[in-house]
Amino acid sequence: MKKRFALMGAAGFIAPRHLKAIKETENDLVAAYDKFDCVGILDSYFPNASFFTEHELFDRHLCGLKTSVDYITVCTPNHLHLEHVGFGLQKGADVICEKPLVLNPSDIDALLDIEKETGHKVYNILQLRLHDAIVSLKKKVEEGPKDKIYDIDLVYITSRGNWYYVSWKGDEQKSGGVATNIGVHFYDMLSWIFGSVKQNIVHVSSHDRVAGYLELERARVRYFLSINYDAIPAEIRAAGKRTYRSITMEQTELEFSDGFTDLHTQSYRHILSGGGFGLEEARSTIQMVHDIRHATPIGLKGNWHPLAALPL
Repeated sequence: MKKRFALMGAAGFIAPRHLKAIKETENDLVAAYDKFDCVGILDSYFPNASFFTEHELFDRHLCGLKTSVDYITVCTPNHLHLEHVGFGLQKGADVICEKPLVLNPSDIDALLDIEKETGHKVYNILQLRLHDAIVSLKKKVEEGPKDKIYDIDLVYITSRGNWYYVSWKGDEQKSGGVATNIGVHFYDMLSWIFGSVKQNIVHVSSHDRVAGYLELERARVRYFLSINYDAIPAEIRAAGKRTYRSITMEQTELEFSDGFTDLHTQSYRHILSGGGFGLEEARSTIQMVHDIRHATPIGLKGNWHPLAALPL
């Protein structure tokens, strides 16, 4: 039977991927909410879904449904995830939440309590764990020498315009800053493959970039993340591209540029088939980005990524 979904954050950037996933898994969206009303995307997937711009009316509608929803999907701004995930659980639904699940490790404990009270479950979108190339890399590391420590360089630059700094994404208190907002899924992927954090050093941190060093159980990771277009290598900019990602392991480039387009649908299939990644599986990464956000940068000392030297 079709599962019944409601979605919070229907006007957001990531919402279309969730709408597509609900549609492609042959389920139904019965209600959607966003304080903004630019949600014409609903016509492409679920034109008959009820839509609300006021949370109270959305809440009242869910209460009045003859058949309750099975899942509530949360795509709202990062700082609202704790509130909205808790709302979904208390409405008697399981919740699928876009990353980052929450901004603080203590928020996970609060949601665990609500899970216990309600008997419902939270699932986090950690889609890189389902990417074929990443799964293969994890298997390669697990089957390799048990005492080997890998050297990793990570670069992710996804340029953003001036609008970014005006929006909630430019407010660190709401988004968690660059590391949380654009890097959380890469940090999750690295810790999933190479183990827990032993050392977490930040070299540079500003409104548009963060660079640092992570020592994991099985890896030494230098990273550079930025939303500044000028940080993209010149040859990439010359090709007309505004995004650049690179991961090297032992100085060999890891190729995983393809296979991103349907990872949300794969995530939904995983959840609906009895899998999915719960609250505890998000904890280590939420702790990691929390620590990065609150760290005092040490400057260009120690094992720093070369791009950290780019002028601010």
